[in-house]
Amino acid sequence: MSQEPSAVAYQVMWTRLISVVEEQAQALVRTAFSTSVREAGDLSAGVYDDRGRMLAQAVTGTPGHVNAMADAVAHFIRRIGRETMAPGDVYITNDPWEGTGHLHDFTMVTPAFHGGRLVGFFACTAHVVDIGGRGFGADGASVYEEGLYIPIMRFADRGRVDETLIRIVRGNVREPDQLVGDLYALATCNEIGHRRLTEMMEEFGLDDLSGIAGFILENSRRATLERIAALPRESAVGEMVVDGFDTPITLRARVTVEQDRIVTDFEGTSGIDAKGINCPLVYTKAYACYALKVAIAPEIPNNHASLAPFEVTAPEDTIVNARHPAPVALRHIVGHFVPDTVFAAFDQIVPGVVPAEGAGCLCNFQVSLRPTGPGGRRAEVLTFNSGGSGARPARDGLNATAFPSGVMTMPVEATEHAGPVVIWRKELRPDSGGAGRTRGGLGQYMVVGAREGHVFDIQAMLDRVDHPARGRRGGQAGGATSIARSDGVAMRGKGKQAVPEGARVEMAFPGGGGYGPASDRDPALLRRDLARGYITAEAAARDYGMTAEEIAEVEAAVARGEDV
Repeated sequence: MSQEPSAVAYQVMWTRLISVVEEQAQALVRTAFSTSVREAGDLSAGVYDDRGRMLAQAVTGTPGHVNAMADAVAHFIRRIGRETMAPGDVYITNDPWEGTGHLHDFTMVTPAFHGGRLVGFFACTAHVVDIGGRGFGADGASVYEEGLYIPIMRFADRGRVDETLIRIVRGNVREPDQLVGDLYALATCNEIGHRRLTEMMEEFGLDDLSGIAGFILENSRRATLERIAALPRESAVGEMVVDGFDTPITLRARVTVEQDRIVTDFEGTSGIDAKGINCPLVYTKAYACYALKVAIAPEIPNNHASLAPFEVTAPEDTIVNARHPAPVALRHIVGHFVPDTVFAAFDQIVPGVVPAEGAGCLCNFQVSLRPTGPGGRRAEVLTFNSGGSGARPARDGLNATAFPSGVMTMPVEATEHAGPVVIWRKELRPDSGGAGRTRGGLGQYMVVGAREGHVFDIQAMLDRVDHPARGRRGGQAGGATSIARSDGVAMRGKGKQAVPEGARVEMAFPGGGGYGPASDRDPALLRRDLARGYITAEAAARDYGMTAEEIAEVEAAVARGEDV
């Protein structure tokens, strides 16, 4: 370029980069085979400078993926070697410790060349339905049992796909067409991002990304540090207990605000679990950073510089810093509770900002279906579902909404299309939102079975059976999780469990905790909750002190069709 672009021009380029990576992510959604990507949006996409620093991320995606992927590109550069990279290359891994936390996440990195020069990288991640091994669940005793491991390597070398790799993948998974289709979708979405970046660079006359990278990172760093500098220089400890697999787990975080950084230390957290709910540090870091960033600087775009001031440490061999070969298939269960643990500490430093505890981890299950006679088919059906989020200081929690992951609940139609499974019931769960001045979000009821001529195993990936979401500042706890067979047999919240032919699995997903005393709730909001069925008459009287006359008045108005 002949002259340095203005700040306005750089701002336009920054916005364009965000649009580029959002198109990259949407291309992945449209072309992916797995329902976890197409329907739930369990993915991430981003663009990086030539040093592997994230410049922009797509709006579509999850914090666990994108914040973990922010560290992954540096591993790719180190493993592949910058000097060996060439146009047409695509690199791949599902390494839990150098990717995004477990074998079910594939990360693809594509070097971006312009004018024959390496100018940056595109990266994307997606959760695949099956990676072989024991399947998606917590039953493995080591990562070796959990599926096929692909180290950082070339998926394509100068445009030629490694067919040996493809054959190995096909030979080790239950849904080979689906998985291979997802791999090509990942590679293609990076190519679309690269194409759009090239168009942008040509439009603005850029030879490289150094100028725009400097503008993005410096402005993001300065804005984030200003927010941190405005906080009290204090330290506080947050702690919570969750179900675990066989025994409860304690998560403990000390948050310390300093002049130019916030340090989160997980000293005192439980050790590694024998089953696959352990969390690599990269994933713990992703969600700890996310929690603090949304609390103090939610509008500052996510990139290398805006994440850098949030430092995360944890002793090795704790459940939030599990080292190889610990089983980590359900690392999200622990990782999704990290924000609530961090919030418990931050609320003591800056009151009135963070929400009450929510459902936390996704309410996932995977169904492995087998035919009992001719005409049936085998299938692996994964479905993502959500409990309620915690009440916010000034607003109710969101019903059946995944926080902190942000993934979408899968539609019943998409789930039933994926295999011979039937969703018999899926509806909001009254009274599951914790009572408070602001109410916790509602969980869901869900009943699942197999079509006639099939039996199935269910991999339950649930929590909050014994430890429901706690309210904050006087709010009450949300409803707990329950799971049982339709014949009355109790089931565990985690693990692979057989379901006999004709039986169904009945689940109640947890609600979020309430915020503030229930006695302070706005009477108009209380009447609305009762009219909409969010709370029953019994809960209205028990938790909020509503009189029989007030309840009868609302019920009569509903019967007359009046808006309450």
